[in-house]
Amino acid sequence: MIIFPAIDLKAGQVVRLAEGDMDRATVYGDNPAAQALLFAEAGSQFLHVVDLDGSFAGRAENRAAVESILEAFPGHVQLGGGIRTREAVEGWFDLGVSRVVMGSAALKDPEFVRDMAKEFPGGIVVAVDAKDGMVATEGWADVSDVAVVDLARRFEDAGVASLLFTDIGRDGLLKGVNIDATVDLARRVDIPVIASGGVKGLDDIHILALHAHEGIEGVITGRALYEGRLDLAAAIAIGGRS
Repeated sequence: MIIFPAIDLKAGQVVRLAEGDMDRATVYGDNPAAQALLFAEAGSQFLHVVDLDGSFAGRAENRAAVESILEAFPGHVQLGGGIRTREAVEGWFDLGVSRVVMGSAALKDPEFVRDMAKEFPGGIVVAVDAKDGMVATEGWADVSDVAVVDLARRFEDAGVASLLFTDIGRDGLLKGVNIDATVDLARRVDIPVIASGGVKGLDDIHILALHAHEGIEGVITGRALYEGRLDLAAAIAIGGRS
């Protein structure tokens, strides 16, 4: 199981939001590249980066910060946030991003996402962000009438690398991962699932690792790392992959 330390970007700074609310951002640093290096030094070979401003704008808003991370981090970078056009997808892959995360586009233009998954095998991750079981889009500002599992199943034969499942109600709150919902999704689809939202410590990592054989590919963690509640090296050791 892969441990993905998260770097969320707002106005070029490293932040974490509470429940996806841009007005509830905690700033953890102003040097994203340096933060990426710290994660690498702890043993991470994978990184999850989000352009939060881009999620709302529908276009890259923290390009310089992302580029600095790509230059500094020696491993694989998974990037999301406002990536909704072919040009954007191609541009990020050309710069060295390993996987592109698509959320709003997956709901509003699924054929486009399927096309990208075919064109870039193993390179597209579909974000399935949930609020009370329904899919949220536009940086989580809008909640649709589409159920999480229904959206996920639309991409089962599309060749996407994985599903990134986030329980918005727990994200950034250190409440613990919604294990039941995450594992239930993994059991109901044939696509590997990445857990996200609410990691508070090693217990979450232990429990998710026990379900790796059921389709849990990895887990994203942010605030718990920044606030010293989770030791990244220990989490990687439990996960068995970095």
